[in-house]
Parts: sequence; C-alpha cells; structure tokens
Amino acid sequence: MKEIVSVGMVGGGQMGEALIRGMIESNLISAKNIAVAEPMIRRREYLESTYKVNGVESPAELTAKSQIIILAIKPQIMEPVLRQYSSYLREDHLLISIAAGIPLVYMEQFVDDTMRIIRVMPNTPALVLAGASAMTGNQNIRQEDMEVAQQIFSAVGTCVEVPENLLDAVTGLSGSGPGYVFTFLEAMIDGGVLAGLPRPIAEQLAVQTLYGSAKLALETKEPAAVLKGKVTSPAGTTITGIQALEEGGLRGTVMTAVEAAAGRSKALGQ
Repeated sequence: MKEIVSVGMVGGGQMGEALIRGMIESNLISAKNIAVAEPMIRRREYLESTYKVNGVESPAELTAKSQIIILAIKPQIMEPVLRQYSSYLREDHLLISIAAGIPLVYMEQFVDDTMRIIRVMPNTPALVLAGASAMTGNQNIRQEDMEVAQQIFSAVGTCVEVPENLLDAVTGLSGSGPGYVFTFLEAMIDGGVLAGLPRPIAEQLAVQTLYGSAKLALETKEPAAVLKGKVTSPAGTTITGIQALEEGGLRGTVMTAVEAAAGRSKALGQ
C-alpha cells in the first residue's frame, strides 16, 4: 500500500470531519499532516482544537501542504471552488471529490488535462465510521491512486469500486438509503406504540433490532432471504407480519424508491 503523506480537506463540514476522524483513528495519517480549508472561522477552529489538524485560509497554502486534495463540498459550489484551486493544482496532486452528482467530465473542464481525479459517493453513516462508499476514477488514474482512496474511505466504513455509469444507482441505493431506513425505523417505532408500547421503549427496541439485523447480515454474510427464513416460522407471527408488508407493497415501493432516487441523481448530473 502506498503511504498517505499529506491530505488537504476543502470543506470542513460533517463529511469532511468524518473523513478526518476516520483517517486519524485508523492511523492512516498523522493529524499534523492534514490541512483543512474551511471558510467558517468557528468551524475551522473547532476542527483544529478537536483533531489537531492545520487550518488554512487559502488554496495556495492548502495545495502546498498536501499531496491528496479532497473536495468535501456541496455540488453547487464545485465550479467556483475548482476555479479557485485550478492554478495551484500540480501534476503530482490526487484530486478526490465527494460532491454528489458531479461527474468526472464536469470537473475535468476546470483543471489540467493530466489531473488524476477520483469521484466518491459516500453516505451519512460515515459520520459514525460505518459508511458505504463507491468510487470511480478518470482516465488518468493509476491503480495506486485507487488503493489510496480505498484506504481513506475504508477508514469510515466500506468502499467499493464501480464504473462511473453505476454511481447514480449507488446514490439511489446507499447514498439515499439511510433516508429509507430512518423512514422504516420511524414506522416501526410508531407500530410499537400502536401495539401498546411506551414510545421510549419502542424506540430502543426498534433501533436495536435494525442494528442487530444489519450486524447479523454483515457477520454471517448469508443472503437476506436465508436470514429472513430463519426467523419465519410456519403460521407464526413473523410470516403474518411479512404478509401485511407484502400486501402493503413494501418490497415494490422500496425498489421504486431506489430507482427514482437513481433517476434524480442522473438528472442532477446532466
């Protein structure tokens, strides 16, 4: 594995902070070798004091201190940020973007045509180092660059490599997925209340049930259908509940939600 020497984080929001925390806690890089450009002074000072990283105020300073530049910014400010940074980017820089929906070809128009760029789609569980990310690189990317990105994003969860034309599907599934899960979680809690449980107890049980089920799937690596079968007894309570879910169209609705979100991601990137 290639050693990660220095990282510059453009944007110190929640996802930027998650990556900083993950890299430091996994010992990928020392905090003193991470530079952060964050325009909000209080936020920058918070990151400096909490993680002992170096706050910087200009593109020149950040690029001079960093080999890897991570764009942890909102999609709508990608163009002005790239215009700010383009004249300071060197051939030995690796540029990584986590801006949702911004394709590689869009970023390439603002930088030198030799620039190595990786596009990553993470999700919000990265905030607790349990994210699911997918990445793709442009034509200039080397295998060692992808390995570096894999190390960084594995520090905040799991990371897979996919062709860029599948990143919209990734957005529809794992990028937007936490929203579906939290909607289902809320419904489970309300169902517990409807069945007679006090809300705090319903919430505790529902959250642990989702966590435990996901952990079981991760650790056993058994297909969801097999795991479902193990908790579904003939004429029992679970199959009765599943019948109600099927009658309500849960499976088809979730599939449609993933497809719709993927379609929206594709539209935003055009």
